Amino acid sequence: MDTLRLKDNKEGIIAAAEILKADGIVGIPTETVYGLAASAYSSQAISKVFTAKGRPQDNPLIVHISDMDMLSDVVSEFSPTAKELAKRFWPGPLTMVLPKSEKITESVSKGLSTVAVRMPSNIVAREVIKASGLPLAAPSANLSGSPSPTTANHVITDLDGKIDALIFSSDCEVGLESTVVSLAVDPPRLLRPGFITAEQLKEVIPNLVIDKAVLQELGKGEKAASPGMMYKHYSPKTEVFLVEAENDVFVSFVNSNNNCAAICFSEEQEKITVPVLSLGQKESAENQAKNLFALLRQSDTLNVKTVYVHAPKKDGVGLAVYNRLIRAAGFKVIKL
Repeated sequence: MDTLRLKDNKEGIIAAAEILKADGIVGIPTETVYGLAASAYSSQAISKVFTAKGRPQDNPLIVHISDMDMLSDVVSEFSPTAKELAKRFWPGPLTMVLPKSEKITESVSKGLSTVAVRMPSNIVAREVIKASGLPLAAPSANLSGSPSPTTANHVITDLDGKIDALIFSSDCEVGLESTVVSLAVDPPRLLRPGFITAEQLKEVIPNLVIDKAVLQELGKGEKAASPGMMYKHYSPKTEVFLVEAENDVFVSFVNSNNNCAAICFSEEQEKITVPVLSLGQKESAENQAKNLFALLRQSDTLNVKTVYVHAPKKDGVGLAVYNRLIRAAGFKVIKL
């Protein structure tokens, strides 16, 4: 299969929509990461997504809509809490897990009675959805388990020749997948942290619970209620360890190791003598989020055995960065 390169203009959007209406799959930009889009109504198209990505068959997908008029085709209930969250955070990087409509295929929900849905703020993404007339299931447009793609070239690296088309557009603004909150349980649960923080959600949902799977691996036999909850995810080929330590302790630790590289904060970069990549400033979790996946991909070019990553804080957007890193490391954490 030749992957068609499309521009993010009217012609490219129309071409992408026609492919999607014909049960094809298309890489599209969003504000979070590039997504691999398919009709949420088509089991055939969804199957192509799983095949292209090599995605585990029990991992549910997020459905993307362009406006509120599409919502009734995706969910069967939309509670007052959901309405308030939508008012505050849609369009944007927030996904809500809600009771699903009968139109959503089993291939999307993976045996669950719920569906994850969001309205992206990226204009190109919403225009593609609108032009196709379809809610689109769209996991990240990468090989399953590898770092998510934040540029069109990342998608080409992973999926060229495996997908029908890709819209080339600007780099993703947020850099991490959307926040996922389940409103199908009582009390509501944060299943995956993201740019919309737990602190912001608690302004609407004071009794919000942070699911244990945010910082721990799923137990044996537990079913993922959301994308991003699987054991190992977002991983480069190079082995990753997450290191919890003060700045000077982290610097001394990596400098004393052989055949390794460091991903650290910009404040400590000049003190490190091994190959080093900077996440950004320690207090700027938003920059860390935007840089993270590109750095994990870049770490594979350093020709080292191990990458040690300085752990960020576990609050605000930092919780989302930590969540991605602990999975990239397969839950291997060094505490110093």
